[in-house]
Amino acid sequence: MALLTIQNLSLGYESRAIIEGLNFTVNEGQYLCIVGENGSGKTTLMKTLLGLQDPLGGQILIGDGLKKNEIGYLPQQTLVQRDFPASVREIVLSGCQSRCGLRPFYNKAEKQLAADNMERMGITQFANRCYRDLSGGQQQRVLLARALCATQKILLLDEPVSGLDPKVTAEMYSLIKKLNDEGITIIMISHDIETATRYASHILHIGSNIFYGTKDEYLESEVGRFFLRNQKGGEADD
Repeated sequence: MALLTIQNLSLGYESRAIIEGLNFTVNEGQYLCIVGENGSGKTTLMKTLLGLQDPLGGQILIGDGLKKNEIGYLPQQTLVQRDFPASVREIVLSGCQSRCGLRPFYNKAEKQLAADNMERMGITQFANRCYRDLSGGQQQRVLLARALCATQKILLLDEPVSGLDPKVTAEMYSLIKKLNDEGITIIMISHDIETATRYASHILHIGSNIFYGTKDEYLESEVGRFFLRNQKGGEADD
């Protein structure tokens, strides 16, 4: 069943469209990777899906009982955010804010949910540590635990391995795949098309060409073959 249905969506800023006529669906249990050239509108699309930015046109329909405040989000980190002076427990707990309503405190169930997600991400031992003292990989696990406090259904991840070394990157991808195997729908922006096509069930490619379909369909498509070949060529030239 479709959690999100995107119909004829147009995105951009100040009436200037970056993307027009975008159509795709995200069904329960899918692992969708959003790929494309730099500046093609990937982060703009994610912000629009989250309701942080209005579309220029078209519709985003939410289904299967999903509510807007039940979408977990892991944004790209800025340098300021990496230096945030709060404990790991406080940051993970903040993912429960949408559950609190007008309540100015977290209840026992929300504190237990935060504890469970810290354990799930393997960061319980850091609960009282200051977030800014952790490594990049540990910080991403904290933010993933925070996002899981907001949802049991769907996670939106914007370049979740950006800036991480290869070993930690592999661990993060494995962790995200495990969450997907447990039933959480994943929508992830990735610049790494090779890894995207290893883990994803579906690919959305945006830019001068738009493609939406299964991973296998993408690998057989003209745009997929061209983009993968170009990325490998670019890496070889670096």
